[in-house]
Amino acid sequence: MKLKKIIFYFLLILSSSFSGVWLYKTFFTNEHQQISSMEYDNMTSDSSGVGTYIPVSQSSAGQKLMSTPFDFKEIIKRTKDAVVNVHNTRYVVQYYDFGFGYRESQPRKLEGTGSGVIISPDGYIVTNYHVIKEANEIEVTLNNKKKYKARIIGIDPSNDIAVIKIPARNLPYLTFGDSDKLELGEWVLAIGNPFNLGTTVTAGIVSAKARDLKGDNRIESFIQTDAVVNPGNSGGALINENGELVGINTMIFSMTGSYIGYSFAIPSNIVKKIAEDIIEYGSIQKSKIGISGIELNDRIAKELGISTTEGIWISDVDKTSSSYKAGIRKGDIIIGLDNKKISTMAELLGYLKAKRPGAKLKIKVIKTNGKIVTLPIILEKYDTAYISDWGITVKTMTRNELKKYGIQHGVLIAGVKNRDLVRNGIMPGHIILSVNNIPVYSADDVQTVFNRARGRISVEIMDDKGRVVKYIFG
Repeated sequence: MKLKKIIFYFLLILSSSFSGVWLYKTFFTNEHQQISSMEYDNMTSDSSGVGTYIPVSQSSAGQKLMSTPFDFKEIIKRTKDAVVNVHNTRYVVQYYDFGFGYRESQPRKLEGTGSGVIISPDGYIVTNYHVIKEANEIEVTLNNKKKYKARIIGIDPSNDIAVIKIPARNLPYLTFGDSDKLELGEWVLAIGNPFNLGTTVTAGIVSAKARDLKGDNRIESFIQTDAVVNPGNSGGALINENGELVGINTMIFSMTGSYIGYSFAIPSNIVKKIAEDIIEYGSIQKSKIGISGIELNDRIAKELGISTTEGIWISDVDKTSSSYKAGIRKGDIIIGLDNKKISTMAELLGYLKAKRPGAKLKIKVIKTNGKIVTLPIILEKYDTAYISDWGITVKTMTRNELKKYGIQHGVLIAGVKNRDLVRNGIMPGHIILSVNNIPVYSADDVQTVFNRARGRISVEIMDDKGRVVKYIFG
């Protein structure tokens, strides 16, 4: 009898336990999970005054906003072989002033390394200009360890882009994606091939677009990511979830020289245009719209006495330009290009750099009377530059002109105002081949190198008879 009572009480206790668990899960757990999964950042109140919490972690359709990253493994398999190691060797010569002339030192060998991206099956490679700057020899190592000697096809120092080529066929290559379509928070991969160690891959998100790091609006429109990029990865690929090239990794922002959370890439739309120009024309086809302007913010808007705090306030318009002919005047404010909102100078210049001369654009401006209008303009070709320190005008040469002189690079001297240069035999019609041992391919290259040069400058010039002379100016 006692055994039957014990069994009865045991079954009663067990039954009560299961009932309690069922009641808790049914009436408490679901409600608790619903409440705890909400984030109380957004709250409204109904007519009864009771707060209703709207979860920011869910969309209106009830789906989570945070999605799983794309499949890194498959993307890496498809893209890694198109990212290569670029090794450069240069020989540096120092000049010593003995009071009666200059004497050269023995050449000193320096080496550097970076990454590059194959953009065609016949061996065209995009990398950073600073990776191959002043290089006398360039060696490319593929991911399968094959090595090739490379030659420089063209450079764009102002955008830190260079195109080189290796004698190979049927290579794996990356196709360009549309960097304008990148969105903040979008996942990207940074792929490099540093120090001949093989492929290195890091992942991150797009943190910002149209970054102007120097604040002078010369190098503009960087893509900022939090993907880890360190020295040696310069010139590597920034890849989107479709396996497309959306940027060339170029620098980090650091006080120590190592990655601390920010890395920057040149947008693919700019890289593609520059690379195609170099391959097709031999030089950069630069555009201009004939205006000067100031990026607006709250302080500048107050100084100008206007209410608009975003856009480009036009301070001057070239009266011979297509912008002036279209009706753009001083005091107008640019707020859009081709249905793309323009808030900063970096956005404006970044968009223009991806366009060739002759391109037709629609520019949206706020007129001085407050009226918003959209005007059609045609981008004009920018192929000359005036070097004020030297008093010379230089002009970008066409591929046919380069072929005529039997050279691969050079910039024509179109005019000379400096009498000292004339007395030294530097005349219009001569060709600048290099400045401080840096080959020049366009008028902008010459201007950029001169602007950055400090102290003594060496210039290699070919005269109208084909003779090459090196001039050194202290």
